[in-house]
Order: sequence, then C-alpha cells, then structure tokens
Amino acid sequence: MILIKGCELFAPEHLGTRDVLVAGAHIEAIAGEIAAPAGIATEVLQARGRRLIPGLIDAHVHIAGAGGEGGPATRTPELSRDQILAGGTTTVIGCLGTDGMTRSMHALLMKAKALRAQGLSCWIYTGAYQVPPPTILGDVGKDVALIEEVIGVGEIAIADHRSSEPSAAELARIAKHARVGGMLGGKAGIVNVHVGGGARPFDLLREVVQQSELPFTQFLPTHCNRSPETLAEAADYGKDGYVDLTAGETGRGVRASRAVSELIVAGVPWKHITISSDGGGSLPQFDARGRFVRMTVAQPSALLDELRAMVTREEIPLEQALRPVTSSIADILCLPAKGRIAAGNDADLVLLDEDGRATDVMARGRFLMRDGQVL
Repeated sequence: MILIKGCELFAPEHLGTRDVLVAGAHIEAIAGEIAAPAGIATEVLQARGRRLIPGLIDAHVHIAGAGGEGGPATRTPELSRDQILAGGTTTVIGCLGTDGMTRSMHALLMKAKALRAQGLSCWIYTGAYQVPPPTILGDVGKDVALIEEVIGVGEIAIADHRSSEPSAAELARIAKHARVGGMLGGKAGIVNVHVGGGARPFDLLREVVQQSELPFTQFLPTHCNRSPETLAEAADYGKDGYVDLTAGETGRGVRASRAVSELIVAGVPWKHITISSDGGGSLPQFDARGRFVRMTVAQPSALLDELRAMVTREEIPLEQALRPVTSSIADILCLPAKGRIAAGNDADLVLLDEDGRATDVMARGRFLMRDGQVL
C-alpha cells in the first residue's frame, strides 16, 4: 500500500487537505486523516503543501510517430514512455494521422501494448486521415468491438488538402459502424475528426447529424483552435457537440488555454471541451500553393503547460481547468475508472509543486516518476 499524507486534493473538485490510500492499482480510501494499516507494508509519502490531481488523459497522441508531409526524412519517431510521463499524463489514446499509407494499424497496436507493459494506460483509434480508413480486421466496427485496445475511429480528416474529402454518407457509415462496434464491445465507439483549415469545417458534421440518426456526441473534432475563424465556428458547434483543442504551438491559431476561456464565454458547456497534445505529430507549414515549407513536432508535455496557463494566465480555478484533461474526456471516451480521484478508481495520480509542475507521477498504483525523475 501507498499512503499520501496531507495533500491538497483536486479530484478534480477541490476537496481540501486529504490523505489518500492506494492499494494495488486502485484508490482504496480518501479521508481527512488515514493511519497506515497495521500489519501491512505501507509506503508513506508526506505531501503537505503540494496539490494532488488525477493523471492527465491525452486523447490524441501519435505514439508510433507521424509526419512525412515533407518526404521520408520528415517522418517523426515513436514517443517514449518518459516523454509522456514528463507532462503528468498517465492515459493516452494513440492514432495514425496523415500517413495511413506507409504506417500500419498493426504497428500502432503493438506500440499501445508496449506502453501498457511500461505502466501507462493506452488505447488507440483505428483508421487515419484516409477514407476508407485502414483497419486491422477489415472493418472499423470489428476493430472497435473485438480488439481490446481500440476505442474508436480516427483521425478522419475533413476540410484539409490532405483529406479524402468524405461525403456526409461516407462519414455517417463510418460513424455508424464505430457506434455499433462500441455497443458490442462496451466502448465509446467515437469518431475522432481532424479539422483542417478549410472553410466551414463543421458544416459536414452538422450535415451528417441532420441526415442520420447519429447524435453530435458521436464525433470528437480536434484542432478546433487552429485559427480564430475555426475557433469562432467551434464556439457555435460546441453548444451541441464536443470541441477538442490542441495544446502547444498553433501557428496563427489561438492558444488552447485562451481558447477555453473564449468557449466558456460563448456558452459552450465545460463538459463539451477537451484538450489534447497531438504529441508526436508533425506540425507542418505550407505556402499559399500548398507546398511544404517547414515542420516542428508536437510534445506531450504541452498538455500540462496548457493546464498551468489556464490557471496562471486565464485565472481559471484549478478544479475547472482540470476538467478538459481529466473528468470530461474520461466521460466522453467512456473510461469510468479514469479522470477522477475516488475510491475504487484507478490510482492515476500526479503531485504538483507550487509552480504547477509534476514532481511525482503514479500510474495504476505504481510510481513512475519521483521527485521529478522518471524511474
């Protein structure tokens, strides 16, 4: 057992000073004062003066690498467990992205299994930018229903010069297969949608919903802060459906922390807003003729940076700022044991210092980082 004493607990709700007892992979108890159980070996961690938060959930990560828009030399490498941990992230959802042609779903699945073996929680989306999407078993619904690690489909690209330009009927068919696969497999079956820089990107999603029986919540559009214009449309769309913001570098876009403030002012519910890092993904720049100019690589640590910026720059209370990267995304992806510090939930915990940096990270009851050093 592990007993964390005297931390300021954000579950994400602010619960004040609490002790937290971890047994095995799960949270056993939370109380104002907990004594070490008699006769059981218990590690006691004194955490007075530090804040304890749920492990962050990053719902859009290129764990097996991405990129390639500038040729073979611009392919990005796989992410390591240590890169993910450094930002306080304990759960990731992997995806392919632009390259569903030379990268395989099999490689993505094996990378997810590797991260699980290294102590993190990991699921993946089947598919890529392209339609029809690449799969493992030949159908997105079968992948979701039958493969434990597959939680949904994505990232399907729309409003982008790299997109296959799916019609409303094609996108609806993919979403329905994912939905049924999710029902059969007890999963979210959600469709992660890459929102490009094209005009009126949310029109296609609205058309799909209007022409089918699918709800807005069947889709999780991402990169919604890539430009002020896209964010303005997302503020309207987000009243009905989910809006995922990308942390870190955004080019001419709106920083995710600032975008959260603008979405809330516009009336988007907190439970509809999430943030992901796009970690490991390429951030290419193209000229007016669509030619590749340069590229940088997104980092998973950007997720924690945006959390800190929401609190320090946007003056959003920590218990609210945590929701887009913990409880809200856990609810959207149907991960009931994740995103909240509560008895019975997975022991995914992060201790923050006074500057909001992760000092200790626990995933499924095991410390993978102590005193700022990855173990």
